[in-house]
Amino acid sequence: MSQYLLGIDAGNTMVKAVLFTVDGNQVAVSSSPGRTYRPHPGHVERDISELTAGLRHAIAECLNMAGIDAKDICGVGAAGHGNGLYMLDRDGRPLKGIQSIDTRGTTIVDSMNRARQTAHEMSLQKVWAAQTPVLLRWMKEHEPDLLAQAGALLLCKDVIVNYLTGVICTDISDASIAGLIRFPERRYDADLLAIYGIGDLLEKLPPVRETCDIVGHVTEAAARETGLAAGTPVVAGMIDIVASALGSGVSRVGEASVVVGTWSINQIIVDRPKLDDLVFMTTPFGRDRYMVVEASPTSAANLEWFLRTFGVYDDEPGDPAAACSKAVASVTPTTGLPLYHPYLYGSAFDGNARGGFYNLTEWHTRADVLYALFEGVTFGHRHHLDTLRAAGAQVDEAVLSGGGARSEIWPQMFADILGIPITTSHCTETGALGACVAAAVGLELFHSLRAATDAMATRAHHFEPGRFDATVLNARYAAFRNLAETMAPAWAASARS
Repeated sequence: MSQYLLGIDAGNTMVKAVLFTVDGNQVAVSSSPGRTYRPHPGHVERDISELTAGLRHAIAECLNMAGIDAKDICGVGAAGHGNGLYMLDRDGRPLKGIQSIDTRGTTIVDSMNRARQTAHEMSLQKVWAAQTPVLLRWMKEHEPDLLAQAGALLLCKDVIVNYLTGVICTDISDASIAGLIRFPERRYDADLLAIYGIGDLLEKLPPVRETCDIVGHVTEAAARETGLAAGTPVVAGMIDIVASALGSGVSRVGEASVVVGTWSINQIIVDRPKLDDLVFMTTPFGRDRYMVVEASPTSAANLEWFLRTFGVYDDEPGDPAAACSKAVASVTPTTGLPLYHPYLYGSAFDGNARGGFYNLTEWHTRADVLYALFEGVTFGHRHHLDTLRAAGAQVDEAVLSGGGARSEIWPQMFADILGIPITTSHCTETGALGACVAAAVGLELFHSLRAATDAMATRAHHFEPGRFDATVLNARYAAFRNLAETMAPAWAASARS
């Protein structure tokens, strides 16, 4: 009897293959890091061939580690980062991959003026630099010959599904958050695409399926390269932020999910598709609920950049990120510590925003600087949650997931800075587990996403606010916000130069 599910989680930095039992217990995990290319300032790209090569490696290694018969895997689900753009030619060969931390579209967003509001009203998504239709407009203006070769305009997890099955499709969660779907119709719309100046590309967009639909089966070729059994069902999958919510046990109206990954993801389930024009993104969550999302590329990617750029703790044994967490835990916040803006890839509130340390002095230590970075990332999450609250959402507690949730100090910082109880998921690979939740529903192992989540996802640790003085933290948060307003003209001037 088939007793396993395979989840694929393809983010901006790596692709993971994770094997679970059908009741959600993790059996084996393998990851393959991806290489990011920056051919020009603001351009952040990925080689699609390298993505699929990493996928092959991750799946094969995961199955080898598990030591199971691949025929015992009853289904595969995939999740991937949203937005960006992954283009295949008419023969299904890779053309170009653009990641969701790309900023080349900033000038296009600025030029749209009032059209941005119209697009938001039709799609329930704010217009921003790495949004898929913005990137398509950029391609049309700057690389029209390459765009003309495209046969399929996909999102990240769609490349995974296509590699495994040969099927071209996307799902409603990815397509909607990409700004390609009109609501309440839940379909592509020529008038919406025309706002971006890409109405002629409608025929190149993939068919939209429901997240849990079985869209194909593992091909003989994919089976040979990965070790999977040919004929294994594959579902349409979903955007990784929804998968992370499901995998961390969030499935009911009013429950909030905070993902500390490359992106700062802050989301809550609602029963209506729109709270307010303030909200950054909205996506269907199953067939009768919605996830409203505040997000920007301002989260743990900052720590990855810091470690990569400055080589912190490279000369010491162990995990550098864990060493950073330990250093941060030694710091008591005061108003005299440095501040940090986590805007290396811009901000949802200001596309021209840039990262920076402020209030540095010669007596500040490495631990102080790292504290500022951890805190600045957390402040960025708080800004998004404040926006959700201003739009009418009630956020009284949240489940934390993503790489940052594994830190020894970050979950407590979130509880203190957000001022709400924080719970972490028992599963460390929540994106892959969420993809398996969708596969389980598609295979009719469970009748709904809620039922599957209740059975497969459990929570682990609980953190209450109060470790540090809320007055100090609130003062530092106010300074963080005020400083961003002060810097805005300088950021804008820098963007024009």
